[in-house]
Amino acid sequence: MKSFFEGIQSLFVDFLLLPMDWLRELELTNWWTANILNWIFILICCGAMVYWIKQLNIFNSNNEDEQDTTAHSFLK
Repeated sequence: MKSFFEGIQSLFVDFLLLPMDWLRELELTNWWTANILNWIFILICCGAMVYWIKQLNIFNSNNEDEQDTTAHSFLK
């Protein structure tokens, strides 16, 4: 059973987490490049937020947005 768990450890440490080790070493030379994945996720989230707000404005301008506080029976 010990060799099974050592095999899992070897899989993660020697293969699957090698990109993380590379990014950790890269941070010592260039912080911006090491965090490129974070910047990509930030840009995706900003784009999704802009799209969501534009859609909210479209529904609001068409008066399709229900703004009644008693929209749910438990709020009456």
